[in-house]
Amino acid sequence: MKKLLIPFYIIFAATLLASCQKELERVNINPNEPTEVQPDYLLSNGIKANVDTYWGTDATMETSLLYVQYWAKIQYPDPDRYIPATTNIQNVWNNFYAQGIEDFTTLAQLGDSLHNPNYKAVGIIMRSWIFQVLTDLYGDIPYTQAANIQRYLTPVYDSQATVYRGLLSELKGAVQIISPAGNAIQGDSLLANNMNSWKKFANGLRTRIALRIADRDPAAAKAVFTELAAEGNILLGAGDREAKLNYLTSPNQNPVGRNRETRNDYRISKTVVDKLKALKDPRLSIYAALPTEPGSTDYVGVTNGLSADSASRLGFSKTSDVGAAFTASQSPAWVFTYAEQLFILAEAAQRGLISGNAADLYAQAIRASFKQYGITGKPVDDYLAQPAVAYDPTNYKKSIGEQKWLALFSEGLEAFAEWRRLDYPKLTPAYTGALQGKMPLRLTYPSSEQALNGANYKAAVARQGADLLTTKVWFDMY
Repeated sequence: MKKLLIPFYIIFAATLLASCQKELERVNINPNEPTEVQPDYLLSNGIKANVDTYWGTDATMETSLLYVQYWAKIQYPDPDRYIPATTNIQNVWNNFYAQGIEDFTTLAQLGDSLHNPNYKAVGIIMRSWIFQVLTDLYGDIPYTQAANIQRYLTPVYDSQATVYRGLLSELKGAVQIISPAGNAIQGDSLLANNMNSWKKFANGLRTRIALRIADRDPAAAKAVFTELAAEGNILLGAGDREAKLNYLTSPNQNPVGRNRETRNDYRISKTVVDKLKALKDPRLSIYAALPTEPGSTDYVGVTNGLSADSASRLGFSKTSDVGAAFTASQSPAWVFTYAEQLFILAEAAQRGLISGNAADLYAQAIRASFKQYGITGKPVDDYLAQPAVAYDPTNYKKSIGEQKWLALFSEGLEAFAEWRRLDYPKLTPAYTGALQGKMPLRLTYPSSEQALNGANYKAAVARQGADLLTTKVWFDMY
């Protein structure tokens, strides 16, 4: 066999070209621009971008807030009739995966390379929160392969059971590597760089997920609370900083406030207004605004799912918008609250997953929800004294479900998950809903998944059920 002889001039040219390329790269480096991502910037930007998605148009205003009947539409009512826009569904998926999973995976990796386990822990906790939101919404999702897109261009869909159990393990591991005494972090607009607060947030997510799986696997749910007890029950307490993002002025304003700068087609739902009135709930004046019609003295909610002409005839000035506590540019975005933690513990006690008095914890949860909006003392005592509010251990899902629904107002995604799990409150489907008298129980997968990840998409649908709004996800047993 003859050897292939490469002429010297070709080797020389290639060497010269490579040398020139390296020199160009060296010369073109901007000394004032960092060549590696800074973890504090990545954390700050990641929190803002993903909380924006959590509270923004696609995941809440046009979907979950309508489905749980916190809000209603007085104009362009298709989303309120269970006809979501394709872009809404696509944006939720894209934003959480591209801006969330990718960014916080990178932050966790930076934690390793910088020998700062606290950044790694925060990256894992935030990524776990996003995965929890995604699986709550869609059911089976890409999880085990989703954080390594370079290797897995078409990631498999894991079952919801696999996702929840994986998240429980990841969160537990993240808590174990947190070092509050050293390795300071920066850029944390959610919990103010306090690593003890991150432990409590992570553990709170563990308790949240434990209840998600409690109907399907009570032994696994109990094991979570047993582990937490062995670790010292480091959970959110009275006076602790809750997981919330304090928005600023434009361009860092609340996405609901930004939305209100250019449109006004949302109103508070008649369902929640009627419930607040029936219970003489002082949060009504916080959750809702009085109509702008001169002389208006009563709050007027809008029925979900009205036709376009029926909704428009109600009149913008004669119906109640959502309260300024949620629509103002600097309104905070709540991600995990002390009230939610107490409701979780009340249910865990009722289910025998922990020791404790469920009724007492339930009352504490209601008090915490009221205090979140500055209401304390006699108004809360009077509220709790009502028979309609009293805890009923024979139907704890109703007691906890209704009060937790009121407490989670504005957190559409979490409320949507808990309403499906507890089946309370009993909601009436949208007046002219497009689902034959049924209500949405999930979001459908975005069309891009069918086109770009078709084989894995089809396997997930075959396992989970038809890709419809009315298909139950795994945790939704009843």
